[in-house]
Amino acid sequence: MGEAERAEHAGQAEAERADSGRAVRTALVEEACRRSSVLWLDYAGLDRPRPAWHVWSEGAAYVVAENPTAAAEQPEEAENPRHPARTERTGQPDHPVARPEQALPGLAEVTEATVTCRSKDSGARLVTWRADVRRLRPGTQEWDDAVLLLRGDRLNATDAADLPARWARTAVIVRLAPSGEVLEEPGRMPGDRAAASPPGSPATTTGRLPWVVHKRPRHRPRLS
Repeated sequence: MGEAERAEHAGQAEAERADSGRAVRTALVEEACRRSSVLWLDYAGLDRPRPAWHVWSEGAAYVVAENPTAAAEQPEEAENPRHPARTERTGQPDHPVARPEQALPGLAEVTEATVTCRSKDSGARLVTWRADVRRLRPGTQEWDDAVLLLRGDRLNATDAADLPARWARTAVIVRLAPSGEVLEEPGRMPGDRAAASPPGSPATTTGRLPWVVHKRPRHRPRLS
């Protein structure tokens, strides 16, 4: 075998190993996304990585999130008893309006994101990959297909019958397709825990804690 043939065989072997590695990474990403319904997303403009529930289908993850711009334009006063304008008239406590969908600000405007998948068993990071992000448009066949996928996994929906129409008005659906770039995988993980600090909250406990019946005494009772 000549020098040229040996070089050609070496190149073919290297290409086969690279293809095999890509296939393993692709299978790892798909298996991790199928086994866990929660992804951690990070993209430009986001203050911190955020969890997002999703549905995996046909080699991509589909995510539905609130659309703050569209939601702000909806006349909530007529249908929401907790709207501030209503609470002023009725004298009811002014509680914040619950968000019907998960908050992922700016997701509809980005074209790429970093996705981290967790282990279903331990909850630890399993694989981190780069995704191409594309927003789906209401009225298209792709949108309708995504709605069918997501609607089946949407928990605690109080308007299941009207869910597709509400999503078209006040939500966004995006498709996260693997770009082929895997940033972290078993055997290639950073040493830090990468745990994010919890976000600030105005919630606090005021006054004494409520008294509980049959609460275990703090001190051992005197025998006699």
